[in-house]
Amino acid sequence: MFSGIVTDVGRVRTVSDAAGGGCRLEIGTAYDTAAITLGASVACSGPCLTVVETGLGWFAVDVSGETMACTTLGDWRAGTQVNLERALALGDEIGGHLVTGHIDGVALVEGAEPEGESLRLTLRCPAELSRFVAAKGSVALDGVSLTVNEVDGALFGINLIPHTLACTTLDGCAAGRRLNLEVDLIARYLARLQSGQ
Repeated sequence: MFSGIVTDVGRVRTVSDAAGGGCRLEIGTAYDTAAITLGASVACSGPCLTVVETGLGWFAVDVSGETMACTTLGDWRAGTQVNLERALALGDEIGGHLVTGHIDGVALVEGAEPEGESLRLTLRCPAELSRFVAAKGSVALDGVSLTVNEVDGALFGINLIPHTLACTTLDGCAAGRRLNLEVDLIARYLARLQSGQ
């Protein structure tokens, strides 16, 4: 479990193919990798991935073909910047919202306009996910907890404040960029309860 508060911006060091359409990623980080145990979960620009190897200043994760198909990870190359968050420990402050690291789909940036010192984004989510996005509710985009400003069908708007722009990979977002989208966990369960399934 995560909170959508990015604690490091890492960088992909290497990408190597793996069986089944997946890959292995080595990600450089400022984290103390000696303190990351094998099997630990790290949110990597949204998806929760399992650490399978560590070295001085880097860790490796295996990415399944399913994850590659449902996220933006298939686009990652050496040098790609990655929002990182270690898993929460019981008792940690939840500064954003409850984030699982299970990506629901990919949102497309349709517009990006400066608004004072902030950046206002208009995004399009997959139509089947639009019912989970609500004004003043939460979404995670590339692992960053954000508040939804307004919703119009499959379109929704958010504001990126200067701190978010400075501390994540979302600085420089422009139309056409694809972002990993995780809808609010509570909205997902409420919808399931209402559907009776």
